[in-house]
This record gives sequence, structure tokens and C-alpha cells, in this order.
Amino acid sequence: MMFILTEKRSGGVYAVKNKQDIKTVHMFEQISDAERYRDLLIAEDSPALELLEIDVDSVAINCDKFGYAYSIVQKGDLVIPPKK
Repeated sequence: MMFILTEKRSGGVYAVKNKQDIKTVHMFEQISDAERYRDLLIAEDSPALELLEIDVDSVAINCDKFGYAYSIVQKGDLVIPPKK
């Protein structure tokens, strides 16, 4: 299992735009990496976010269906949120 971030208020999956301007969902292998990313987002005044344990295949299918990209953040990868 992996982890994604969701917005507490709407329940929607948190995504950022990549260099090609496509919304991208980060799937984290390690909960600690997901927590660190969430904390960085909160420090940038992001809306309240929570972690959700997910099935990778389900997220990948939904990303394809709605035109989103996804990335798998492996243990030890450093992901920094884009500046607003």
C-alpha cells in the first residue's frame, strides 16, 4: 500500500501541476515522506490535508480516466512542493 494526500474539506485528492501543466498526484511509499510533504504544504498555507492509504492500481486508473499524471515517491526521494 501507498499514501496520497487528500483535502480534508472536500475529500479531493491533492495534486500539483507538473512542468507540462498537467495535474500530478504523488503516491508515497513511506508514510513519513507523505507526512513531511504535507507539513511543507501546510507551512505554505495549503488547505488542511490528511493522509489516505491507497491501492496504487486504483489511483493510477483514476488518474488515467481524469487526465491526471501520477508519480511514485520512493523511500529516500525528496519531493518539495512548488512555491505559490
